[in-house]
Amino acid sequence: MKITFASGKGGTGKTTISTNLTSYLASMGENVVLADLDVEEPNSALFIKSTLKKTEISNKMIPKWEEADCTLCGKCAEVCNFNAIVAMPKEILVFPELCHSCYACSELCPTNSLPMTPSRIGEIKEFKADGFSLIEGRLDLGQEMAVPLIAQTIEYADKNFSDSIKILDAPPGTSCPVIEASRGSDFVILITESTPFGLNDLTLAVETMKVLKQKFGVIINRYGIGNNGVEEYCRDENIPIITKVQNDKEVAKLYSKGELIYPKIEHFKNSLDDIVKFIGGLK
Repeated sequence: MKITFASGKGGTGKTTISTNLTSYLASMGENVVLADLDVEEPNSALFIKSTLKKTEISNKMIPKWEEADCTLCGKCAEVCNFNAIVAMPKEILVFPELCHSCYACSELCPTNSLPMTPSRIGEIKEFKADGFSLIEGRLDLGQEMAVPLIAQTIEYADKNFSDSIKILDAPPGTSCPVIEASRGSDFVILITESTPFGLNDLTLAVETMKVLKQKFGVIINRYGIGNNGVEEYCRDENIPIITKVQNDKEVAKLYSKGELIYPKIEHFKNSLDDIVKFIGGLK
């Protein structure tokens, strides 16, 4: 089973819940792996005591212009939907930052003058923790696109942990990285907070999941602040509320120290039990 934790905005508690849930499931004897897909700023490893086991270089494929046989017909620029190629009178310009590795220019070039070549975009790291593994994708500084690395990180988890429950900690928002982190999951859990700001971004996330035709539910974090707008919205839209995590200063203190919360705060552990029961009902 593959569960993605997502949200319409940052700071709602995705990493807090996904790291604690993974550790809790492992303590129950479940075969589980956590994948940090917030590749622009992964931070799950800050909360988990672990040892680096393996590092792989992540590449995306970029066309490289070979001048010798090129007739400068311009077909490559014509078929590129991302403006990554410009056909000049005497040369072909390739802009790697805009390339989506769709292979159209390379495959449709009549003279095979644009072979695809690997270009580094980041790293995938595998950590061993107490009873489970953590997979982290980390994008290199200056790289524009997170989606290829997110896809490769998920692929790494699928390939190496095929029999495990996979917890995917998605990046915030509702753009392409979140879509990539969510579209192949069995279920998406949207983390929100009971404030007008939280409700606004939750509605955007819900609409995204509907477009993806993805099954999803909601966790209300920091429950007790704000108002009941999120609960009313979920009731009107028939969206299941999986649990409500109480607002508690002690949780924030433990988080600020980089510590797991469920071993020390009972009501947080009870909320994890709600999530475990819900996930069990999905099988």
